[in-house]
Amino acid sequence: MEDTGLLAALGIGYILFMLLIYLFAGFCIGKMFEKAGKPLWAGFVPIYNYIVMLEIVGRPTWWIILLLIPPVNIVVGIILAIDIAKSYGKDTLWGILLILFSVVVLPIMAFSSDIRYVGPAAAGEGNRPAM
Repeated sequence: MEDTGLLAALGIGYILFMLLIYLFAGFCIGKMFEKAGKPLWAGFVPIYNYIVMLEIVGRPTWWIILLLIPPVNIVVGIILAIDIAKSYGKDTLWGILLILFSVVVLPIMAFSSDIRYVGPAAAGEGNRPAM
């Protein structure tokens, strides 16, 4: 016997759960963008949020193409995570933690008043102590 009502409820619950995760992640990314002088709403717009992120860390905008190439996007994602950490005054370890524990580290970086944007890491301005 099929219980389509239960499956429909599970599907709706899953969609709502994923929507909440998307909104939470977008808000955290947007708060980090605000620290760098970018608009909060940019954290919610797919693809554009990566363009803004590339600007914040000082990488060329054409790197967005690299994020669309399956094996390459993993390496570029790691580089971006480390650059993000350094752009906000943290070290490489924070970048690795951002990859492994993003659910915890992203809100810490977004909402902590001790963590400030210090400049694009790829331009050599990141990872200096915040004033």
